[in-house]
Amino acid sequence: MAAPSAGNPPPSPSPPPYPPPPRSLKFSPDPPPRLSLTPDQYKFCSEALGFFRDKVQTPAIISEEFAHLQASRLTPSQISRRCKVALDGVNLQKNRYMDVVPFDENRIVLDPCKDYRPAARGYINASLIATSSSEHISQFIATQGPLKHTFENFWEMVIQYHCPVIVMLTRLVDNYKTVKCGNYFQAEDGPRDFGNISIVTSWINTSNTSLILRNLEVGYKDSEEQPMSVLHIHYPEWPDHGVPKDTSAVREILKRAYHVPPSLGPIIVHCSAGIGRTGTYCAVQNTIQRILAGDMSALNIADTVAIFRSQRIGMVQTMVSSSSQFKLPLLIYFL
Repeated sequence: MAAPSAGNPPPSPSPPPYPPPPRSLKFSPDPPPRLSLTPDQYKFCSEALGFFRDKVQTPAIISEEFAHLQASRLTPSQISRRCKVALDGVNLQKNRYMDVVPFDENRIVLDPCKDYRPAARGYINASLIATSSSEHISQFIATQGPLKHTFENFWEMVIQYHCPVIVMLTRLVDNYKTVKCGNYFQAEDGPRDFGNISIVTSWINTSNTSLILRNLEVGYKDSEEQPMSVLHIHYPEWPDHGVPKDTSAVREILKRAYHVPPSLGPIIVHCSAGIGRTGTYCAVQNTIQRILAGDMSALNIADTVAIFRSQRIGMVQTMVSSSSQFKLPLLIYFL
């Protein structure tokens, strides 16, 4: 199962048939079950474990690989040519950061009839992230922390793309002063409406690893369809431009995501900009899933990051995040 070329991102996706089919999981606040691996998967994990243990001992090589990735970053003129929809005047205010915008070729496109300005062309600052079309490998939607005036767009995306899980890797406000993300999800006092979309929190739980888990029922107010269940996983302790102090919370996110069939729909992952912590988490889950599926090309994390960067600007933003990926795949043995 070969990964696609880093220079050839997948074509721009179209929304699934609308309205969405009534397929949904019932999520539980209970700890997820331990993974049960086959003998082949144990063999793949053993090989990966040995490889990454050796890799961690070569920081100079890791630094060189990351420097090569940084040297290949797009220029402002290349960005302007590949991100025309995002940089169109009608869409500028939908971007949290003007230097983190989706490429035209793999941006998430919302149903145009839901946008009151047709010129916006169904725009949301979100990108489809994928290395494989395999039914065993999750696809992701990497997106920014929603802005107040894009909350409805965000929930439209959740419904239209049948996204069963949202992984939030940022606080709403950092250091009590910098707003990193709008509060698009809290609805503990009853239904919360975003235009014609309503969300209801059916349960909320804080896990032993500091994850805040919410089961949200999301649907259109005027629809007879059953609302879809969405698991919102909030990990507020992952520091901006850094890595977690330990791996317990990331392990729990991985375990909960592992039990969600990739065929249900892409997993939404966001931090503030939707590239640093977001890119690192996507790379870790993607690496582990591909190893478990026997795709040992996943051991080349630099290639994975290059593919991700061909699909969203700056994925895996810092050297410390890049280095951590060679340690985090060791989580396989502790899932």
